[in-house]
Amino acid sequence: MGQDIGSALNQLEAVVKDRLAAADATTSYVASLAAKGRGKIAQKLGEEAVETVIAALTEDDAALTGEAADLVFHLTVLLAERGIGWAEVAAELGRRHGTSGHAEKAARHQ
Repeated sequence: MGQDIGSALNQLEAVVKDRLAAADATTSYVASLAAKGRGKIAQKLGEEAVETVIAALTEDDAALTGEAADLVFHLTVLLAERGIGWAEVAAELGRRHGTSGHAEKAARHQ
């Protein structure tokens, strides 16, 4: 069936970090995106989020899966550019586990 999500995210994160460190915008999409700045990375993430929503509402499972992968890829680039890794995201998810979504959201606004 393929690799598990944790392994896939770790592998993706490692590649993205390597490409950011190399900063070779001529051969790396990640580096070329990063060279345009955080705003451009965030914009691209937003575009991918919209495409994911559209795929969820109007396209088949394969299209949705592809858009979800694009969304996760661009989120990984944004996180890495900020110096945040999937380990921090996993820790936050772990911290929230067992907490009602409503309670967790309300606690953010206090």
